[in-house]
Amino acid sequence: MSKKKILSFQEAVKASPDVSENYCAGLTAFGKYSSKVSVDNTHYLQGSIDIDKSTEKKYPNDSRWDYAFAYKGEVYFIEVHSAYSSEVSVLMKKFQWLNDWLIREAPEILKLKSKSRFPFYWIQSKGFAIPKTSPQYRQAISIGLKPIAKLNLSE
Repeated sequence: MSKKKILSFQEAVKASPDVSENYCAGLTAFGKYSSKVSVDNTHYLQGSIDIDKSTEKKYPNDSRWDYAFAYKGEVYFIEVHSAYSSEVSVLMKKFQWLNDWLIREAPEILKLKSKSRFPFYWIQSKGFAIPKTSPQYRQAISIGLKPIAKLNLSE
């Protein structure tokens, strides 16, 4: 029985028609938000995609997710959005869209989802007003979405 080859992030992006032409080196797909993610060693960054921009024509009225990037062979999914308790329901819609999209349109990217740490992050675009003791924070965490100020992937 032959073992299925695990694709690199770039190969997984190429195998996903909605984003196949939108692979970017490093964190360049994040544009002005690239400073929202920091890593200890940029040598291990394996590229990024702007999911929102890549899919806006196909899904113009959907609550689309923002970005994905690969670091040390694992993919992380980032939504940069206002971080207020009132926005939790908006992010839950985006998160559901992402999960459905990954299963349906980007299964090779989904296979690379981080297993060593949390794979889904809601990063604040400005202020952060979701107390960790609030029901909204717990609701976001309960579905697998972590609201944070900045993502730091250290060794």
